[in-house]
Amino acid sequence: MREATGVEAGLDGIVVAETGISQIDGERGRLIVRGHDVEDLAGRVGYEDVFALLLDGSLPDPSARERVRKDLAEARAHAFARLTAGDPALETDDASDALRAGLARLEAGGDPRGERYRLAGTTAVLLGAWARKREGSPPLEPDASLGHAADLLRMATGDDPDPLRGAALDAYLLTVAEHGMNASTFTARVVASTRSDAVSVVVSALGALKGPLHGGAPGPVLDMLDAIREPARARAWLEAELDSGRRIMGLGHRIYRVRDPRAAILERALDALEAAGIESRYLDLARAVERAAVELLAERRPERRLETNVEFYTAVLLDAIGLDRALFTAAFAVARIAGWLAHADEQIRGGRILRPRQRYVGPLPEGGTTTRLSASG
Repeated sequence: MREATGVEAGLDGIVVAETGISQIDGERGRLIVRGHDVEDLAGRVGYEDVFALLLDGSLPDPSARERVRKDLAEARAHAFARLTAGDPALETDDASDALRAGLARLEAGGDPRGERYRLAGTTAVLLGAWARKREGSPPLEPDASLGHAADLLRMATGDDPDPLRGAALDAYLLTVAEHGMNASTFTARVVASTRSDAVSVVVSALGALKGPLHGGAPGPVLDMLDAIREPARARAWLEAELDSGRRIMGLGHRIYRVRDPRAAILERALDALEAAGIESRYLDLARAVERAAVELLAERRPERRLETNVEFYTAVLLDAIGLDRALFTAAFAVARIAGWLAHADEQIRGGRILRPRQRYVGPLPEGGTTTRLSASG
């Protein structure tokens, strides 16, 4: 037997869809969501607005915003009513597993808009209930008077809603609601391209998000900061990690060649908390580690600029508002579900089944020939 030769490049750089949802400018550090700069959105609207922008195509007027807020609140109430004592989804050891198990039970189909809201509401309620179960407490009923972010924070922590902490979580949710053709969004579009249902789309995307190279990254950022402990130790600790061939969590991005613009939004949200007297136990250390890491990576890898990504300040912000690191990936899903559903809808309306090609590099029969580039599946 002889070996086939040549390896096709991965999907990086290959256009698999045309989209009107978002554009990432990696050279300039900009994220555009349906024609709006995400840094501008973060300064003047809330998550409900971005939810509507992604799913309906435009920012809502005041009356439409209230409808979005009301429908999300009703979806949370509906999800809570479906919870039962000893719900097996809440018995899992991982928050993302709880979301996956709980969402998979939803009945697919019906009114498309209602289905999207049910998925969003159920995701928030499951996260809150799992967090309370982990602490040995019963789940809290949703509060329709609160926005999606503030109610999520209350259901997860059990604390009375603090407007400043709620606003910080709101800034996080809207900032990470959409980010182009990342791994989980591509997964969502693949499933949608088969004309499967929205429940299957979200559950499959959640499986991709759970991975430590995608949505699972923020938690380890805090593990890194815990290990460093103080600013004076930052450079030596980082050098040891690089010498051992390990990655620096929260640094570098597959697309951005400058600082992730979303990191700046979250850092500003942290500054607002600090100004109001809500201090982060990690912020000063995080900034020192960021400076040391960027400097060190520039020295060691001058051919590629590696800057702070969104996970770095995600970890610091979510910790500052009272969310345990075990909830970070699931909180990411609460936000990103809007982007997944928007991409799924776009794929169904305008796309064919996604069927990437592969290049065969295995053994061939002696003297035989075959077409090495073929469709998969």
